[in-house]
Amino acid sequence: MTDALNDRIAALEAEGAIRRLVARYMEICDVLDADAPMAELGALFTEEATWQGAGAKYDAAFGGHQGRDAIVAFLNGYREPAPHFAANAHFLTSESITVDGEVAEGSWVMLQTPTFADGASFLMAARLNLAFKIEDGRWRIHRFATENLFSRPVDGGWNIDAAIPVPQGPVPQANLKGQ
Repeated sequence: MTDALNDRIAALEAEGAIRRLVARYMEICDVLDADAPMAELGALFTEEATWQGAGAKYDAAFGGHQGRDAIVAFLNGYREPAPHFAANAHFLTSESITVDGEVAEGSWVMLQTPTFADGASFLMAARLNLAFKIEDGRWRIHRFATENLFSRPVDGGWNIDAAIPVPQGPVPQANLKGQ
């Protein structure tokens, strides 16, 4: 194979590894409770990583944290002394990943739908700007910056006993046979 083809394959493999890394971060953050694997969460970051709330709203709410231990301590505050979330889900879209050898940049739009321990629910959207690098032979998050796009409380929670809106009257049925 040519060097150019090897480089392209390496970049595709890096993108896949970065996607799995970010997905695992979100998966752990969805369930920040007493059983959350905080050592694994920390290992997703480089030793000198930064985690930053960007923009006025998120900087004030989250601040900035320098180094793996500080990031884990910050995130641990969402699970101790009692879990902050009763339910939480992160959804990522609008992905862009650029790999340059052993460093990479990525951005996403994130939708978060938490219900807090007090029963209140929120709808939040943020832009994530992340940097990655290989440390100790694996891709890790080197910079995590999240900036609020919008956020608002949701009345009544997420899973309420309400009818699902559907069109009134007869609904045409598609003939799917032979398609």
